[in-house]
Amino acid sequence: MPQTDPDFTTFANQCISRVENALGAYLPAETIEPQSLHQAMRYATFNGGKRVRPLLVYAGGLACGGKLETLDASACAVELIHSYSLVHDDLPAMDNDDLRRGKPTCHKAYDEATAILVGDALQSLAFEILARPVADIPPGTRLQMIQILANSSGSRGMVGGQAMDISGTGQELSLPELEIMHIHKTGTLIRASVQLGALSAGGRPEQVAKLEHYAKTIGLAFQVQDDILDITADTRTLGKTRGKDAADNKPTYPALLGLDGARQKAQELLEEALDTLTHFDTSARHLRQLAGYVVGRTH
Repeated sequence: MPQTDPDFTTFANQCISRVENALGAYLPAETIEPQSLHQAMRYATFNGGKRVRPLLVYAGGLACGGKLETLDASACAVELIHSYSLVHDDLPAMDNDDLRRGKPTCHKAYDEATAILVGDALQSLAFEILARPVADIPPGTRLQMIQILANSSGSRGMVGGQAMDISGTGQELSLPELEIMHIHKTGTLIRASVQLGALSAGGRPEQVAKLEHYAKTIGLAFQVQDDILDITADTRTLGKTRGKDAADNKPTYPALLGLDGARQKAQELLEEALDTLTHFDTSARHLRQLAGYVVGRTH
């Protein structure tokens, strides 16, 4: 993960290793029937992702005094929802992408029907994982976490944002309209990641509320930076087709604000996110570092 802070690099590598080991244990083995589906599920999940959402789970949980082992299930659940969403986003009927992180997208590596089923199966597995008993998380809290992830994934969250994105293609959106779309499409799952981490750690309501606002600003900053990179980075660095948003006539922050304006917007969101963490102690340092990574990343 491209980050100069050695403390954050160590933390990120530790968390990525944890979540990938846990995902490997949760996902059905490739030898289990239907083998081709289970192979494709692993292909879609272990595809070189940055694991930003699991990192948010872990960092949010640690900020509330949690333990990494208590956070593994939530980290896996949000990453499986994210992985499913990417598989479906790439489909010909959606964004019609051939590359994802430098590799053929799931429907290209396998076929379109398999990719649809992969998304369905990954989504189901995410909720199965959250429903499993965890010693340090009371049943009522687990139910609340399931509700949060369901709401953030559905028509009033990520799926609704994708519908707005499709209907907005070729349309001129105002800045508030663009932000509403991305709050749904990208932001709600990022917010859910931090909320699940905080709740898994037994975070107090006021802590959860502060972290939710932090995540809202980081979610928008993530999308602004994505839009900037779609213009400034090359296809090899991005791992997906450069300039595709512009080619598809999609509304973006640089289109509305200009490139310099979009960069300024990302910086303002970063500062707002850091301000939200003022009342947290050094246990929230990884959230501060992660905010800087989101805005400073190059892919």
